[in-house]
Parts: sequence; structure tokens; C-alpha cells
Amino acid sequence: MNSINFDWENYLTQAQAQISTPEFIISLALTAITAYILKKVYVRFGQTLSNRSIFANTFVPMAMATMVVITIVKSSLALSLGLVGALSIVRFRAAIKEPEELVYLFICIAIGLGYGANQINVTIAGFLMTIIAIALIRKSAFKVEKSNVMYLTISKKSKTRLDIEKILEVLERNSFEVDLKRLDESPTANEVSFITSFQAKTQLLELREALFKLDNQLEVTFLDNTKIF
Repeated sequence: MNSINFDWENYLTQAQAQISTPEFIISLALTAITAYILKKVYVRFGQTLSNRSIFANTFVPMAMATMVVITIVKSSLALSLGLVGALSIVRFRAAIKEPEELVYLFICIAIGLGYGANQINVTIAGFLMTIIAIALIRKSAFKVEKSNVMYLTISKKSKTRLDIEKILEVLERNSFEVDLKRLDESPTANEVSFITSFQAKTQLLELREALFKLDNQLEVTFLDNTKIF
């Protein structure tokens, strides 16, 4: 019985697969390139209201780190079991407010997993199909021209809550289309975000004046949907 246990432990600690350095470097480079392309796609086609450029800067290091971890894990069974135990005590508390951000993070991790498992053709094919799907979905998202689609953020640094119903009434009168995206309320500040579309740029000034007439303490911000920010 002891000899069987010894052989099993010996297998776990010594069974290792050799990692080819040239293949590892090539896979790591492909991971960085693919993640960089994903970053550009997210910045261009993403619809989140946060700063997409800052968030997308994490894609390349995240994909590369995932690829390195998978490469190391597949080379040693003992390391893979140890990694499972180590990660089981890690808890991530970062709040993801936008589902789209989570989708891109999963794509980024999938890139690292694919290249780390040495499935280069499958990873590239899956990535290209995903990008095509994103582009098609984004292209058909709005029927109006992109130049007339704006992100609108209305905030107020006050304990008084925003009157959403009155704000919606003003938006419906002064814009072509309104879509509520986010509502954040705290004891000291309130913020609401919309995607709005206009038939003419002059409606922006009219909408801003109407909002200030509703409440002169409001802070109004327009972000062009076509800009990279």
C-alpha cells in the first residue's frame, strides 16, 4: 500500500511536459496581437458609458497572463492541482456594472486559454467569427445615423433624488429617441445616463436649456458615440 502511494506521489511531483521555447514565444506574441485587436474593437464598437480606452488597456496583459498560466499548468499536473487550490481562496470584488464589459473580459480570457492550450487555429477562427458577429450586431443596433447618436449623462451633487419622470418628459420632447442605460443613486450624488438620438445637432442646445430650466443644479454631459474616448 505504501509503495502504491509513493508511486502516485512521485507521478504527481515529477510528471512534467517539456515546453518548447519557440512555440511559447510565438503563442505569447499571437496572444498579445489578438488581445490588442480586441482592444481596438471594444473601443470602436463598445457601448458602455465608462472610459473604454482605460478599461481596454487591461486586455493585453490579462490575455497574456492567462496564456502563461495555462501553459505552465498543462506542463505539470501537480502545478495544476496547486493552482486550483490557490485560486479557490481568491475573491474578486470589482463591480462590473455593464454586461458588455463582462463579455469582453470572457473573450479576452478565452484568447489566453486557446493559445495557452496550443489551439492556434481554433482560437483565431473563433476570434474572427466573434468579431464579425460584434460588428454586425453593432451595425444594426441603431437605425439612425451614428453622428446623431449621443451618450447623455445627467448628474446632481445633492441629497435630493433626480426626478426621472420629468427628465424623461423633457428628453422625449427634445430628442428623436431615448434609451435609459444606467441610474446611480447615493446619499451625496445622483446620476442617470441615456443613449439619445437627434434629427439635428441644434436639438442638443435646446435639450440642454430645457434641462437647466427644469433644475439649474443639474450637470449635463454629452458624449459623441462615434468618438474614441
